[in-house]
Amino acid sequence: MLMFVLRRLGTMALTMLCLTLVVFFMVNLEPNLKKLAISQLDMRSPPEQIESWLEKNGYRDNFFLRYGRWLGVVQKQPYTDPATGETVPRFSYCDEPAQPYYGGILQGDFGCSTKFKRTVSYKLWPALAATGTLMFWVMITMVPISLLIGILAGMREGTRTDRTLSVASIATTATPEYVSGVIFTVIFASWLGWLNGSAASATSSGISFSNFTLPVMTMAIYGIGYIARMTRASMVEVMTQQYIRTARLKGLSFGQVVVKHALRNALIAPFTVIMLQFPWLLTGVVIVETMFRYQGFGFTLVEAAGNNDIDLLLGCSLVSVFVVLFTQLISDVGYAYLNPRIRVQ
Repeated sequence: MLMFVLRRLGTMALTMLCLTLVVFFMVNLEPNLKKLAISQLDMRSPPEQIESWLEKNGYRDNFFLRYGRWLGVVQKQPYTDPATGETVPRFSYCDEPAQPYYGGILQGDFGCSTKFKRTVSYKLWPALAATGTLMFWVMITMVPISLLIGILAGMREGTRTDRTLSVASIATTATPEYVSGVIFTVIFASWLGWLNGSAASATSSGISFSNFTLPVMTMAIYGIGYIARMTRASMVEVMTQQYIRTARLKGLSFGQVVVKHALRNALIAPFTVIMLQFPWLLTGVVIVETMFRYQGFGFTLVEAAGNNDIDLLLGCSLVSVFVVLFTQLISDVGYAYLNPRIRVQ
């Protein structure tokens, strides 16, 4: 198992390197660079001034040289003013030194945000913490409810209970977040007046129950149906196994058979699905956080993309890739422990 984990960690590192190289190439295309320069200067800036700004800030250097600087394996060089011969930092508002230094991902330096005029870490980590809190409560709400629905439907296959729960699960899964978000806003905020609109300024005024409920409900309602359907299918398959019939013939009650024999085996497939919800939540928060103006990771990613904030975009991409790969690793390891028939060679 240890060698398996080490090999997967090596694969994760190689995958992250390749994916970040692709993302770095895409965000550094010429139209993006010119748009970035115009946003930092003025819409009426002449081409010579735009080119001077790009050269001063290192965007005209060799592509792999800039990628190496972002990784932290190549020294970052300050800009030397040809008129005075003085060296000036690339971004003065991020307190970058005016001398060569190693500062990249490997050193924990994610770069400088041209949109927020701060270091990327200053903006990225609070946004991740806000989204982490949101995702925690989504999982706390989504997983128990979906497992309960799936188990109840699978235990009573073909009954009215099974059909009712299955229809409800399909309906929630077929409803996108932007649709359910609007519906919840109309019902709870407009009609009933229970909530104060949305989660606007959640990170600045503090997260409370009122400005946190709608985003959690919107994200949880979609995942509940998907996990419930998978749990129900797994439960139905397990309940038809021979060892379940044997346990019933031994005199065990239906509840004992379900809890002691069927439940663990039925949860193997849903466990993998639950772990895969984390990457989905990262994409879901982009829609939900933008809709409710919840200032978390998704909201920050949209702002970075809209303003061509290259370093912030790269930081968000790196975090997204890490979360996806790490949850897949946890899923594989957990699957091997839940299913004794799985052996990692």
